[in-house]
Amino acid sequence: MHPRYALSVLDQSPIAEGSTAADAVANTLDLARHCDALGFHRYWLAEHHASPGLAGAAPEALIGPIAMQTKRIRIGSGGIMLPHYSPFKVAETFRLLAALAPGRIDLGIGRAPGTDGRTAFALQRDRSRVMAHDFPEQLAELLAYLGDTMPAGHAFASLSKSLATGGGGSPAPWLLGSSMDSALWAAEAGLPYCFADFINSDGARMAAAYRQKFKPSAWLAQPYVAVAVWTIAAPTRQEALDLAAPSAMMFAHLRQGRLIPVPCVEKALVWQRSYPDTTIDRRRALGTPAEVRAQLDEVRDLYAADEIMLVNILPDHTARVRSYALMAEEYGLAEPALVA
Repeated sequence: MHPRYALSVLDQSPIAEGSTAADAVANTLDLARHCDALGFHRYWLAEHHASPGLAGAAPEALIGPIAMQTKRIRIGSGGIMLPHYSPFKVAETFRLLAALAPGRIDLGIGRAPGTDGRTAFALQRDRSRVMAHDFPEQLAELLAYLGDTMPAGHAFASLSKSLATGGGGSPAPWLLGSSMDSALWAAEAGLPYCFADFINSDGARMAAAYRQKFKPSAWLAQPYVAVAVWTIAAPTRQEALDLAAPSAMMFAHLRQGRLIPVPCVEKALVWQRSYPDTTIDRRRALGTPAEVRAQLDEVRDLYAADEIMLVNILPDHTARVRSYALMAEEYGLAEPALVA
């Protein structure tokens, strides 16, 4: 039975303890090929900086190679952290990617730094001052470049004409977030909205506000909500719970200001037994494929979501591929794999 919603993947390119960023990137390319063949709708790459456990510092550097090694799946950023960049440079990069893979590129845009304060400051070109919080203005400028709607008298008005097209058109812009601010910005701009439930599991009211306030735009006629959910499927529920231990250990250390590579399952289970009172305050869809699907259906109903994006961090690449393969089989995705 096919789902009532699209099913996609968000990849954070995890670095297992004892491995390298090169290994993580190779695994990302391999997982993308699998997800393409399995029939998932889109494959997004996250942006994290200065992390020993996550290799994806530059989604724009991974989108091109993945697009060239896949056939039908949409590829995009989940997301580009716009405060770090020039809107024009982002527009140039993603218009070029759209020329490389016409009709398959998504530009997911976020406001969060994707790192700690010191690293965010290091990412700034101008370090003489803390940058202003001007995300709405940055977003408006970026959309004006992509949509060629810059006011005629604007100093940058002619730059939209210089963007590469190559028959690829424009990437599809999205707004990502985990707060009411992002929901309202997405509604005002008329963009599809992806909520990070794996960061904040209290997002149903944000999604409702987005739908209520949504203004149709040249990008989107009706509101569209995707929800990124922490998801691990395995042949048994106990194995899925065990596979969740490494990410729980990582998050616990992160709260203490300590960044670590993704520990192996055995090490994480020892840690878990040593700290049994450590709580996980984020929603997790864990279990057999049927159990996970039931949990995702509940999330879909909670958010009235049009799409669910599956995200996880596992040290074992084989188990990670298997998790997505099990969910593709549960949802019957392989059959429509060649349908756009």
